[in-house]
Amino acid sequence: MKRNTILSISALLLTAQLSFTNAQTKQTEQLNPIVQNFVNEAQNNSQLESMAHDLLDGIGPRLIGTPEMLAANNWTADKMKSWGIEAELQQFGTWKGWQRGITHVDMVYPRVKSLVATQLAWSPATKKAVEAEVVIMPKVSSKAEFDKWLPSAKGKVVLMAQYQKIGRSDDQIKEFATPELYEKLKTERDQATKDFREYVKKIGYDNNTLPEALENAGVAGIAISNWTGIMGANRIFGAKTKKIPMFDIELEDYGMLYRMAESGMKPRIKLETQSKILPDAPSFNTVGIIHGKEKPNEYVILSAHLDSWDGAQGATDNGTGVLTMLETIRILKKYYPNNKRTIIVGLWGSEEQGLNGSRAFVTDHPEIMKGTQAVFNQDNGTGRVIDISGQGFVNSYDYIGKWLNAAPKNIKDQIKSTFPGMPGGGGSDHASFVAAGVPGFSLSSLNWGYFGYTWHTTKDTYDKIVFDEVKNNVILTATLAYMASEDPEFTNREKREMPANDKGEVAKWPELKEPMRSSKDYK
Repeated sequence: MKRNTILSISALLLTAQLSFTNAQTKQTEQLNPIVQNFVNEAQNNSQLESMAHDLLDGIGPRLIGTPEMLAANNWTADKMKSWGIEAELQQFGTWKGWQRGITHVDMVYPRVKSLVATQLAWSPATKKAVEAEVVIMPKVSSKAEFDKWLPSAKGKVVLMAQYQKIGRSDDQIKEFATPELYEKLKTERDQATKDFREYVKKIGYDNNTLPEALENAGVAGIAISNWTGIMGANRIFGAKTKKIPMFDIELEDYGMLYRMAESGMKPRIKLETQSKILPDAPSFNTVGIIHGKEKPNEYVILSAHLDSWDGAQGATDNGTGVLTMLETIRILKKYYPNNKRTIIVGLWGSEEQGLNGSRAFVTDHPEIMKGTQAVFNQDNGTGRVIDISGQGFVNSYDYIGKWLNAAPKNIKDQIKSTFPGMPGGGGSDHASFVAAGVPGFSLSSLNWGYFGYTWHTTKDTYDKIVFDEVKNNVILTATLAYMASEDPEFTNREKREMPANDKGEVAKWPELKEPMRSSKDYK
């Protein structure tokens, strides 16, 4: 007991010493007083958690065309207005209206088990609960053979996705298997994926036309399992059917049904999906603005997409980006009242369907594009920003480097930069601006399992947010916006000479694309 007490006292003394040393280090860093205010506010009076609760727990996922997306538009506008910031909803198109309801799927034969399932976005509902046999697609090698099988699937639920023999992640297999076993299992998994792709090609269909063919054959429903490769996480995208439900079943339950159907056990499920097909809904961007006091016709744009897929809450894609930009504009309004340039917050709709909201903003506001100093976009998860590319602008290092130097050392030292870099051709909304020749920069975050675990999955929820990381991103974004607004020079837009590939073909600057303003051409 006495020895443990001595160790505890030593540990406390060491902790106190480290805390004192850290405090001394912080005190020696002389920040711009306004930047120091940003740091103090972000760390000591953060609104991030309360806003995240309202947006993610309260409103939830924000699929374009749903009442929840409109609620998010209104909530973000009202939030900015409550801080004394002008805000409005700018319509850029319409989208098919839909609202998610319950998904209940139970195996009722050969035994009873509730299954983990989620209807896909825009899936038609069942008028009442449907009970049907589950079947797999036939082992055939031609379209003629497959089409001959199709009538036999009438009234049944078809498992349309690849069967996963092993439901363990590659990392876990690598950790525990012998090198020989790991290579064997990896080879088998890769071959199974290749075989399934070739199978779909042989039967003459693709991911869009195969559901249509099954629906036309009169099947009762289509089940897939869009597994991420990480246990428990499936991706949820849109349904490809018009009259019958299309839904995702988690890997474990999907695999069980597949094996039962394959072995002739003829499993049956009871399926109920409740959702509402609504009239076409207007599509909006939420836009906030603080007018510049010296150069009102020059702009700094804070950018993030507000919409999400709706398998979960859209927390890291892109709730964290939205929260970053809202908290940033709140702090700028409070501590930077005499902003030289106009600061705009753009929270875009329909990014997930092709950057439609930001492309519409670029197209609809040529006068703003002409005067835009810089765009700062955040869209890849909860992690601290670790990379800023010059996006192909020759002189981007001169101004990005200068602005970044004003940030606290513990933040800027985390960031690597690539200049001039290559222009973003897609992937997120900064690309909409880059295509128009406007300096748009992605504030790229540390992964934190984003692409494997939360991106478009059933696990993208509030609890995956690391708020300390997001606070640092707020400080960084506020600093960059402040410095860009204060800079006496307007940013140079000279584009780099694009490189040639191995064949000698010179790459082209990304093309400025028109937004999709309705869902009629969306597949």
